[in-house]
Amino acid sequence: MTVHFVVHGQPRPAGSKKAYVVGGRAIVVDANPASKPWKQEVTSAALAELFGEMLVEPSLPLFPDGAVFLRMRFTLKRPKTHRRADGTLKTDAPHFHTNRPDALKLARAVEDALSGVVYRDDAQTIPVAWKVYGDVEGVEVWASSVPPIPEVCV
Repeated sequence: MTVHFVVHGQPRPAGSKKAYVVGGRAIVVDANPASKPWKQEVTSAALAELFGEMLVEPSLPLFPDGAVFLRMRFTLKRPKTHRRADGTLKTDAPHFHTNRPDALKLARAVEDALSGVVYRDDAQTIPVAWKVYGDVEGVEVWASSVPPIPEVCV
C-alpha cells in the first residue's frame, strides 16, 4: 500500500530542538516556531488523503510497525533571476534547489507531522528528500511499507 498526497504552501524546516525544564519536567520544542503551522498543514493533508479515499475509517497509524519508505519532493519558488525579461526560463536555470533550507531539515518537519498518522514513530522511516524549483511551492509525499528483504539479499 502506498499513500500519496501533495501539500501546497511554503515548506518550513523543523530544525533543531530546544529543551527546557518547567516544574521539574523536561519540555522539548522546535527551535523554529514557524514550522508549527506547516506541520499542521502536512498532517491535515495526510488525514484528508486517508479518510477521503477509504470507505471505512482507517486505524491510525496506517503503518504501526516496520520500516516505511518516505519520499518527499519539495518544490520551492524559483528566483526571478532564473527568468528572462519576457518571463521565459533561462536555458542555464537549474532544476534542483541547492540553497537553504536544507532538504533534511525540511524532511524532519514532514516526518514529525506524519508521526502517529502514517506511522507510529518517525524512527520507522527510510527517508529520501530532494528539492526542486517550481511555480507552486509545497511538498509531494509518498509513503509505503517496506516489503521483507529476502535473506539472500542482505
